[in-house]
Amino acid sequence: MTPGSAPSGAPPRLERLKRRADFLKATRARNSAAAPGLVLQARVHDAADRAAADRRAAGRTADDEIIRVGFTASRKVGGAVDRNRAKRRLRALAEEVLRARALPGADYVLIARAATAERAFDKLRRDLISALKRLGRLRASGTMEGAPTARREDEGRGAKDPDATG
Repeated sequence: MTPGSAPSGAPPRLERLKRRADFLKATRARNSAAAPGLVLQARVHDAADRAAADRRAAGRTADDEIIRVGFTASRKVGGAVDRNRAKRRLRALAEEVLRARALPGADYVLIARAATAERAFDKLRRDLISALKRLGRLRASGTMEGAPTARREDEGRGAKDPDATG
């Protein structure tokens, strides 16, 4: 383990993509998967990215333990309120799903679609997991210590066991 790196078994750290050049690199990688609620673009870090990250983050988490993520919503999604709502939902989704299920060492861009703001969150979660799987970026072990897990639909809703007597 490198100094300052996350302990093994801990979820990778999420960092935000902020520079336009980073978004363009993800687009140019031509590695995307579309779903009804979102579009996911992924770009694996190369040697130059790792060297730059090492210079910026001397003593911090190793680059292969980092997931960089960006969010975008065009005017096709709707007005400013709709775009901001869609991006908030994508941020919450990334925090939950990417941290627990995505392979680190890559940049991910989540692009909102017209349905993102109104789509059920469970369906958005399934859309993102499906997109990760199609891109080959879904981590084999689905859950990690400290990461949230999805609830079963009948869990906690007073569902009765059909075999129980009474």
